[in-house]
Amino acid sequence: MKKVLFLCTGNSCRSQMAEAIVNAHCSEGWQAFSAGTKPAGYVHPKAIAALAEIGIEHQGRSKSVDEFQGLEFDLVVTVCDSAAEDCPVWLGKGKKVHHGFFDPATTDNMEDFRRVRDEIAERVLQILARHG
Repeated sequence: MKKVLFLCTGNSCRSQMAEAIVNAHCSEGWQAFSAGTKPAGYVHPKAIAALAEIGIEHQGRSKSVDEFQGLEFDLVVTVCDSAAEDCPVWLGKGKKVHHGFFDPATTDNMEDFRRVRDEIAERVLQILARHG
């Protein structure tokens, strides 16, 4: 089983959704984890609600990237745009890929959470297929 780590700043929305989508749809080949450089300390309720709308039950926990130092991943995906935010740099092993997604927490609009959820589902599954 391959392991993927999704990184962002707060680990409350985008990386959480990516983790949940991969674990729900790719569990035979991939195990997903998520973390942030400055964890928010919670998973955004609208991210959880957006996932529930597509049948994914996700509790999640906002985690620091420090929890994963020393662990090996096959793939590390940063999901925040470094031009707009403080995206982490992963210094561990594993292929590194960046694909920034809009942060729906900035608007707190449910439609933005849905749009980003769908973009993450499409793009992240493509990334995994390419690196699988």
